[in-house]
Amino acid sequence: MNKTNIEKRVQILRCLVDGNSIRATARICDVAINTVVKLLCDAGRACADYQNKKLNDLSCKRVQCDEIWSFIYAKDKNASPKMVRQGKAGDVWTWTAICADSKLAICWEVGPRDARMAYEFIHNLKGRLRSRVQLTTDGLKVYLNAIENAFGSDIDYALLIKMYGNVQDSKDSGKYSPGMCTGSRMYSVTGNPEYKHISTSFVERNNLTMRMNMRRFTRLTNAFSKKLENHVHAVSLHFMYYNFCRIHQSLRITPAMAAGVTDHVWEIEDVIALIK
Repeated sequence: MNKTNIEKRVQILRCLVDGNSIRATARICDVAINTVVKLLCDAGRACADYQNKKLNDLSCKRVQCDEIWSFIYAKDKNASPKMVRQGKAGDVWTWTAICADSKLAICWEVGPRDARMAYEFIHNLKGRLRSRVQLTTDGLKVYLNAIENAFGSDIDYALLIKMYGNVQDSKDSGKYSPGMCTGSRMYSVTGNPEYKHISTSFVERNNLTMRMNMRRFTRLTNAFSKKLENHVHAVSLHFMYYNFCRIHQSLRITPAMAAGVTDHVWEIEDVIALIK
């Protein structure tokens, strides 16, 4: 059986983490599509396993959480009810938690936007933190019970709820565009969160990073994921590159270095070395 050499695998992963699609990566690297998909799956599993073990006992003080939308195979409204029930099609959400100081992606979960997933996500987050933190989320109601169940009173928790209005300019009518943000409201839920640190700016900026660096998150294209498994692997690979390899522009080091998880900038070769 032929095995792709290390130089070619590095080239493939670099294309993927820089936002190229599977087919574009195959054309650029002059390899078969199945070669790209297999490497993505192998790297995704290895990255998920490594980060699951490594991102623990973190000394984060301020954490922000959010969810980012995508879909598998077809949107809910266009997918068959059977495929949606089987988890083979429909809307899918990636839940993310970001340390506001180190910008480290602490943990993430891929699944529906419901109470069960919120419970799993928040308990995952709780298990990775060393001490009490200040946590900010948006107004999604399922966070409330999940955070109370996981943290109890051992947290400073606040909500940041943004209010949006309709786009008034008639020339933009019918175009894809979010409503204009007309203001925000802050609510203290548990503990004593500092008002000046009630924010979701960093985790929302991370949503943009995800859409820029993972082609399957690009909206209004046919670059969406066709299989949930591949979508999960792509997310794991992205966060491995984001946490350990990519130097953050404001920090001048990687988020993993800023959080004390590693002492050096990783190369793509180091990521490939994780694959067994």
